[in-house]
Amino acid sequence: MREFLKSAKGRVFRAAIKMVVRIRFRIGPNVSRNRRKNRRLAMACASLLTPASVMAAALGAWGLAAGPQWTSNFAIRTGLFSHWQVWLGCAALLQTGAHLLNRYGRAGDREVPAHSRPLVRS
Repeated sequence: MREFLKSAKGRVFRAAIKMVVRIRFRIGPNVSRNRRKNRRLAMACASLLTPASVMAAALGAWGLAAGPQWTSNFAIRTGLFSHWQVWLGCAALLQTGAHLLNRYGRAGDREVPAHSRPLVRS
């Protein structure tokens, strides 16, 4: 940043003024590579992908029904997303992703419940 300064004798000269701003943050929680946290994140993402899949399927159904004019015209008239096949394909991919993330998120819960264990007599 250059500014013009006047000296005591009235002369004008340029001076570069620099300012250093230091921001100090508090020490936060340590980021760790804990599988449990990754699984929680996977479950959270999977819970958001399922409604997105339902919305994509609804748009696909609307586009499919708009063809024989059972419903009003489809909202997207041109482009890639104007085809109902794309929407149903996206819905299938989103739901598959949600299923895989759910499987990953529940992988640590493999313990067999007590009511389903076989009785062992000693």
